[in-house]
Amino acid sequence: MTTPPRAVMRARNALRAELADLGPGATIAVACSGGADSLALASELAFLARRQGWRTAAFLVDHGLQPGSDTVIATAAHACQELGIDIVETVRVKVPQGAGTGGLEAAARTARYRALTELAQRHEAHTVLLGHTLDDQAETVLLGLARGSGTRSLAGMRPRIGIFRRPYLALTRADTEAVCAHASLEFWVDPTNLAAHDGPLRSQVRGRVLPLLDEILGPRIADTLARTAAQSQDDADALDALAEELLTQALVAREPNAGQPDAEGAGLGTVPDSSESRNAMHVTLRLAPLETAPRALRTRALRAAALRAGVPAGPLKYRHVEEIERLVTHWRGQKPIDLPGAFTAWRASGHITISPPTLE
Repeated sequence: MTTPPRAVMRARNALRAELADLGPGATIAVACSGGADSLALASELAFLARRQGWRTAAFLVDHGLQPGSDTVIATAAHACQELGIDIVETVRVKVPQGAGTGGLEAAARTARYRALTELAQRHEAHTVLLGHTLDDQAETVLLGLARGSGTRSLAGMRPRIGIFRRPYLALTRADTEAVCAHASLEFWVDPTNLAAHDGPLRSQVRGRVLPLLDEILGPRIADTLARTAAQSQDDADALDALAEELLTQALVAREPNAGQPDAEGAGLGTVPDSSESRNAMHVTLRLAPLETAPRALRTRALRAAALRAGVPAGPLKYRHVEEIERLVTHWRGQKPIDLPGAFTAWRASGHITISPPTLE
């Protein structure tokens, strides 16, 4: 019997280790785009499922953003069926063109994860596997550093978050391509990934920045960035846990939006009925716990408070958090702070309040 290539064994072992907590009968889904990473994941999931007694599913989301996307998804769905995946379901999502504060890429990501979550619930999947690799992790770290998002950016993508798992964060893109070659799977190459000079920012990082860093700082810089992410994960989790305790101490109220009061407490109207603001909240915090807390915890708590209020995470930069923090540490009677998504933060009567957008 021929021993599989090393890349195949690495992929298989990584997936087996990630799913060790799931027994026979568990339903395990893979999010498949037709690219090498997700097809390799689908291939190895099908292989292990036959031995572990798992029920498998492949969820394919068509964003409809590129010509021929339906053909790409149909081809990938056929490949998953040929692999022996038990359930193969495709869904087309509507991505608002030019809508939202995070841009088209962020809107597509939000629509994709919403669709994957709904599919997982419908099919009672225990987990949904994502095909992100070490290369994706390196790109994420660099993009996070560019945004100035702190330790959490250095930690990169989490191996697990909610129902989603990323078993291939220690594998390279070359590894997943080798897995596809071994399984005779033809994978799709996203044309935006080839547009290094005028494509999306992530594509430019992939096509221009990382090769330049390899040239200047030495080969395998992606490995170094991924190791940094793994080492930073525990630090970030510990600081986030302490910041959550601080936020709990400071939190006074988290209430549905009913119009932002002015300094005298008069209502200024109601929140617009939009997808971005429908679940928005007023979040009010006591100043005392924040004033005495270490800055590393205070800024994390304030960022978490903004996210709880409904401020969109993508465009929420560290400079916004610093502006909110000045309401705590350098109060000079400032006007309300403008935040992404038309949210505001202001200080009054010993409290900081973060509120959704309002109608005049």
